[in-house]
Amino acid sequence: MEKGRLGFRGRGDHVKRFLQLLFSRLTFVAFFMALQIGAIVAMLTYFRSRYADFYTLFTIIGAIAVIYILNQEENPAYKIAWIIPILVLPIFGIPLYFLFGKSRLPKSLRMRMSHIQSKYDVAYENVDSCLEALKEIDPAAARQAEYLESAALAPIFQHSETEYFPLGDDMFPRMLAELRKAERFIFLEYFIIAPGEMWDTILAILEEKAAAGVDVRVIYDDIGSILTLPKNYYRQLEAKGIQSHAFHRFQPALNGNFNNRDHRKICVVDGNVAFTGGINLADEYINVKERFGHWLDCGVMVRGDAAYSFTVMFLSMWDYICRTDDDFSRYLPDAGAIADAKDDGFVQPYSDTPTDDETVGEIAYLNMINRAEHSIYICTPYFVIDNEIMTALTTAAKCGVDVRIITPGIPDKWYVYAVTRSYYESLVNAGVRIYEYTPGFIHSKTCVCDNKVAICGTINFDYRSMYLHHECAAWMYKSKAVHQMYDHFFEILEKCTEVTPEMCARRGWPLRFLQSLLRVFAPMM
Repeated sequence: MEKGRLGFRGRGDHVKRFLQLLFSRLTFVAFFMALQIGAIVAMLTYFRSRYADFYTLFTIIGAIAVIYILNQEENPAYKIAWIIPILVLPIFGIPLYFLFGKSRLPKSLRMRMSHIQSKYDVAYENVDSCLEALKEIDPAAARQAEYLESAALAPIFQHSETEYFPLGDDMFPRMLAELRKAERFIFLEYFIIAPGEMWDTILAILEEKAAAGVDVRVIYDDIGSILTLPKNYYRQLEAKGIQSHAFHRFQPALNGNFNNRDHRKICVVDGNVAFTGGINLADEYINVKERFGHWLDCGVMVRGDAAYSFTVMFLSMWDYICRTDDDFSRYLPDAGAIADAKDDGFVQPYSDTPTDDETVGEIAYLNMINRAEHSIYICTPYFVIDNEIMTALTTAAKCGVDVRIITPGIPDKWYVYAVTRSYYESLVNAGVRIYEYTPGFIHSKTCVCDNKVAICGTINFDYRSMYLHHECAAWMYKSKAVHQMYDHFFEILEKCTEVTPEMCARRGWPLRFLQSLLRVFAPMM
């Protein structure tokens, strides 16, 4: 009897999810976008008698567009992915590229963001970078930090302690404990927020703190949360006394703004403590809800001076969205509250933005990989890389560096998974060891080199993270979290299956063809 009841409930859940999707904002937006696409097709059909003339015109425009694309400062693979549809189907390829293919934000938004970023200099006027101290200890590591300080305006700190959480299940209780201590402000910025045990518990604390006079603010990405939150959810939060905004609200119109998302995960409490990593505010991230098997994700907590950088990241994004002008100096850490913070190595939080031509996220990874002497250990849910990353990894392996990569055993997106696996053969043949996390989906974004330096944050090894999204991470040198990440990597390996050359060779030609085709368009994924 119980079995039958459970089975019926399962079918009911499927019906419920279908109805939620049917009446969701995503369906609404998709419907109106389909109408616009239909209008374009109808117009082209109406002029079918002049199709030859139109085709010739668009072919000429396509040639001009290709020349334009080739002269853009973008990744060559990204250019090729768009040049092919423009040349093959110019009538559709050209408008699609100018709507969705341009990786840079519109000029007006770039101007707004550049103005906000200029506030970084003001925010860090009274902050002493510890770069010179690192140069005396390890000049090679200092060069990595110097790049981030120069390109991402990210000072490096001491007097900051770190703690690594190998699972969202572990980080969640610590987040709650810190949120309950808040006296001045709470800043949350997340790609996905979904009602459930995790978010509902956090929301109750936020309401309580807002009622007590704490400055509580929430930013969520409108597309990231399009299937989980109702339209204008920020108004519901405002009604509870919580200041909130949606990043780049998704409108039912054909435009390229939704290509650049806020993929960051930031939680700051009183400027003294900050959390980041791959963990969003949804139940699958703490394994209360099962999706794609066991969900392995991680995060890092920073306590001390370095937490201020996450405060600056949040406030800069808040001012960008709201067109406000916060005084960042009001949100400096409380010196008394962090007086007991240990000098736990060096910590350098940094952000990456698509508003400039600097691919900070990718170059930070490349700097680590190219300077590794003994080991490179990477965890990533998506592995859709360009030639620079591929060359760096294979060269390191050929030079005798122990290069290992862990990817999901159960994917969340089959097409990205197919592209990820298309890189295996070349990597394995070069000496890179690849593992798949057998119990489920790994969403961690970490890179540890030589058990000395590490990055933990939101930046995937894919084009979207490195070229299109707003991202953040923490670069760390010989801190507690670095060694915890190193040890945990080997714990994960015990639950993984290693990819062998024989496994790669057994791929049939249909799969190889599909992977090759998808790989051409990988930069669009």
